[in-house]
Parts: sequence; structure tokens; C-alpha cells
Amino acid sequence: MSAVTPIAGKHRHGHIFRFVPETDIALTKADAIRPAPVSLCSAANLGDRLSGLRIYGIARTRAFRALWMANELGLDYEHLPIEIGAAGARSPKFFAINPNGRLPFIVDNGFALFESLAITLYLAKKHSNGKPYPGTLEGEATAWQWSLWAVTEVDRGGNIWSLHAVRLPPAERDAIKRNEALKVLVAPFKVLDAAVAKQQYLLGSDFTVADLNVAAVISRAIDMDLSAMPNLKGWLTRCLERPAARKALALKATADNETPAEVTRRIAKINRL
Repeated sequence: MSAVTPIAGKHRHGHIFRFVPETDIALTKADAIRPAPVSLCSAANLGDRLSGLRIYGIARTRAFRALWMANELGLDYEHLPIEIGAAGARSPKFFAINPNGRLPFIVDNGFALFESLAITLYLAKKHSNGKPYPGTLEGEATAWQWSLWAVTEVDRGGNIWSLHAVRLPPAERDAIKRNEALKVLVAPFKVLDAAVAKQQYLLGSDFTVADLNVAAVISRAIDMDLSAMPNLKGWLTRCLERPAARKALALKATADNETPAEVTRRIAKINRL
């Protein structure tokens, strides 16, 4: 019989405990680079929001985006913080869910989905048509526009900058790559700065999935010097100071601090960053 890991989550009427087999987290004890317990996150009105949702991926990865959205929606979910590579996402068990061998992916009541922004859009539309998912066709299209824009215009540049400014050991950071990444980000950041110059959020006065997706993609830019783009800086700060964002960022910061240097090197090598 396999061992089990208890998971506790708060409910307004008490506590809920769920037991998940440890074999659901890794194939063997040696499979995980950094074994971690599964966590259960929940919110008020849990009984109305029980979703049967599992989010796979350590919070250092793009799983952060899915975790933020689940928190924003107040969903009950299980977080399985598996690592990248052959011991985690590329193991046969998880390849069966995401054949790309990447993180994150989710299983929601038997429905499997990969690609982080597809996950956030799916969860937002399923659980909150209107807020934070736009309730009109035009609003929906604009949310898709900004989500795709984030992936094509700023995702890679932000990753290169963060690796060579913060995440790699100081002696291994490449100043040329870091500065080149900043140059590449100037034009799209000006577009974003202009978009929030006269309104609080990308679609108007309300926070939506568009803001979450873009802010999650460039979340590490909060450590950049954004003084030349005060509108972008203010918008990003507003987004990342939301309680749901702070909860996901805390997981991300913990994962960052505990990530061995060799894993960060492997990330840079695999993604040619």
C-alpha cells in the first residue's frame, strides 16, 4: 500500500483534509529533484467552488500563472509541484498527460490541458464569465489579443533578462545577453505603457484575465528599472499586489530560492537563453 500525504485546506465551517497517494507526485522517491508535499488551496464558499482541479508544475515555472488564476477565482485545487526534466515533467507518467514534456499542465475532472495561458483562459471562462473573463465578444477577443501579445512580444526577452540579471549565479551571467534583452523589450513595453496610461487595466477599469496573463508573463520585470515607463510600472504593481498574486508569488519565491544552480543552468541551456 502506498503512503499518503495529508493535505489540509481551510473552509469557513472548519477544515477539509484530503489524502493523496505520494505516487501521484513522483514515480519513485528518486524521481523528484526536490520532493515536495502536495498543497491544497481553498477559499470561502469552498463548497460552491469545489473543482476537482490539479495543477502540475513547480511554482518557479509557468505554473505560477495557473496558480495565480486558481487563487484569483477562489478555486479548490491540488498543486503537484513536479520539476522539469526526466525526473519530473518528462517522465513517462507525465508525458502521458503533456507529451511536450513541459510545465504546467492541469487535469480538471478528467480534462487535461497544457499551455499556461490556455489554462488561465479556460479557468477564467469556466468559473467567471464576466469577471475576470470578459462578458462580451469584443472583450474576449481583446483578452486573447493581449495574451498572445505577451507570448510573442515579451515572454522570451523577460526570461533572458531574469536569468542573466537575477537567477543564474553572478559569475555565469552574460551582460551582453542581459542588455540585448532589455533593448528588445523597450518597444513592446512602450506599447503596454501607453495601453494603461489612461485606464487602470488593459480592458478598462476592471482587472481581467488579460491583465493576469500579461502581468504573469512579465512578473519578473518588477525588478527592472521601469522609471521611464511609469504607467506600466504602476499597472504591474497593482496586478502583483493583488492577494491572489501575492499568494502565488510566495510559492514562486520559495521555489526560486530552493532551486539548485544546476537546474537554472539546465533551464538556460534547454531554452537557449
